[in-house]
Amino acid sequence: MINPEAYDAFYKDARARLLLQTYVLTGDLPAARSAVRDSFIVTWHHWRKVSRLPDPESWVRPHAWAQAQRRHTARIWHRDKALDPEARATFDALGSLPMSQRKALLLDQTTSLPMTERAKELGLTLGEAERLTLAATGAFCEAREASPADVPLLFGHLATLVTDTRLPRASILRRAGAARRRTHTVVGAAVAVAAVVVTGTVVSGSTVEGSTRLREDDTSSIAASGVDGAPVSAFTPARLLEADEVGDAIGGDWTEKKTSDNSRGSGRVAPCQQDRYADPQGVSTLVRTFASEGSKREPAASAVQYAELSKTTSTSRRAWERMLRWYGGCVTPQTQLMGTYAVSGVGDEAMMFHLRSWKGSGETFVVGVARTGQIVTTTVSRSAATDDPALGASVDLLGSGVNGLCRTTPNAKCADDTDMEETDPVTVGEVPGLLVESDLPPLVGVSKPWVGTEPREARTNTASTRCDNTEFSQKYVTNAVTRTFLVPQAKLPAQFGLTETVGRMPEGRAQALVDEVRKKMASCSDRDAGSEVESLASDETKDSDLSLWRVRAEVSDNETVTYLMGIARQGGTVGQVGFVPGGGVFIEADDFDALVRRALARLDDLPKKQR
Repeated sequence: MINPEAYDAFYKDARARLLLQTYVLTGDLPAARSAVRDSFIVTWHHWRKVSRLPDPESWVRPHAWAQAQRRHTARIWHRDKALDPEARATFDALGSLPMSQRKALLLDQTTSLPMTERAKELGLTLGEAERLTLAATGAFCEAREASPADVPLLFGHLATLVTDTRLPRASILRRAGAARRRTHTVVGAAVAVAAVVVTGTVVSGSTVEGSTRLREDDTSSIAASGVDGAPVSAFTPARLLEADEVGDAIGGDWTEKKTSDNSRGSGRVAPCQQDRYADPQGVSTLVRTFASEGSKREPAASAVQYAELSKTTSTSRRAWERMLRWYGGCVTPQTQLMGTYAVSGVGDEAMMFHLRSWKGSGETFVVGVARTGQIVTTTVSRSAATDDPALGASVDLLGSGVNGLCRTTPNAKCADDTDMEETDPVTVGEVPGLLVESDLPPLVGVSKPWVGTEPREARTNTASTRCDNTEFSQKYVTNAVTRTFLVPQAKLPAQFGLTETVGRMPEGRAQALVDEVRKKMASCSDRDAGSEVESLASDETKDSDLSLWRVRAEVSDNETVTYLMGIARQGGTVGQVGFVPGGGVFIEADDFDALVRRALARLDDLPKKQR
């Protein structure tokens, strides 16, 4: 029999820690309280299984964190007038961290888990988890202007903010959990009956345009439905890609490794994936992994297909958009977004991302994300090659994945007559329009990750040079913000850093500002004998401008600094990017050129109203 006493004792012991963790994760106490309550309801539903685990709290915690993140929509501590200045400053520092770093810091400060267990929960190797925790601690201390020894005290202060928060009695949660179990039993029985009454027959596959294969199905299988009409019985592993389809699309010999519902482990089966599910309220999930053995000439590679079935088309669209943000603003350290591509002819909507990991010897990822009806599917191919991948082949792979699933949902589109073209990056970031960590290139001479500070009002502009001294503080400039990127783990000199400053203004003013910068840079060597300016690029159209320079400046009789600066304009939005090297660490000129072009591509996303 299920032991309520053990559950009650577990709830009493763990609830305060989980409430603190979810509150620190989101800054939203009502969302945190609801998340902890609902997670313990689910826990009682599964208590027979959970109670046998070595650490039941490690099972509950991911549920509570995911619930809290889904319930809150903004960093509402900015609107909480009751917060004291110390707590507000701590929350602001936490809010400047990427979610992966915030979670690593939370596990470090609020649990007694060994690093090996924390690594599993974060979905990382032991070394990666250690590096992420160090980076998180360093970034938090820098943002909070505190030392590592102060961090436990700061978290202890936040714990005092939730001590008086009331949570339901354990008996109330048990009753809710029991009701949930009964509801699931009834729904499960209804689905089983529907699956028996309504049948579908799988027929052999046929070829559609190259290697994209379409499985023809009896459309009557669509009628077997779960909640809100979502098809359940038709969404089975038989719909996923098979090893020969992967080979037909991207070449090579592939082996199917594992198929699951993604309910175990960390839930992160692809690079940049931030949570187990893009739709936490979805109906079902399927994951299949593949491997290529490789050879001396062609290293081993891997591939994944991930599919989520949502209750409705609108919720699947939100899941699709969330996945785009995962890959378009990847928070996995040392992973760079190389290109974004709009894909037509694959499902209802689809996009492709080319990503590069510059850890170790480097890896290349191509991620395709498509929605077909109520299903969102992702295909990921990973290789050790650093050359540009065959993107067309990856479109074929995504198309094959969609064609296995499209017949299972009403009014869903399959894949046919596919095409792909490069497009602007997906809108991401705390302040859209600014660069994010995944835009930044690797550094020559260092292998540690970039960390961005929290965007702030651009009262000063450290992206400018002493040649131009450009300001964004004029009255006609709106929404002027600036952000600096550092590498805190590398222990570089204080002057090292990359800064971007952006602002909106009337288009004529924007054009005049860029023209003035160009004039100042062209005449700088004449005005300042200690500066040598080299133009690296200059592009100009009616609606946009882009210019880059390398500046060598004498800072003393014995020291010369070489730094890079670029300015970009899109309509009435201007962005300036400046990089100051240090400690022998620098960015290659070609990489800086690509970075400023990425900054130009993001400028249109800057909000039009004052931040």
